[in-house]
Amino acid sequence: MTSSSDPECRERRKCRKCQELDLAEAVARRERDESRATDCRVLRKRHLAAEHGERS
Repeated sequence: MTSSSDPECRERRKCRKCQELDLAEAVARRERDESRATDCRVLRKRHLAAEHGERS
């Protein structure tokens, strides 16, 4: 788990695409659209791997 003081975590919080995906997932969950929420999580994982060098 990454701590909030970790530079990588701070970078993700500033990343507009990460923020957009987090918001889209939150909206989908609020609307009880678990399929869309899952899609957001998958897209976030792909984005993190491509743009932030994270591996799952």
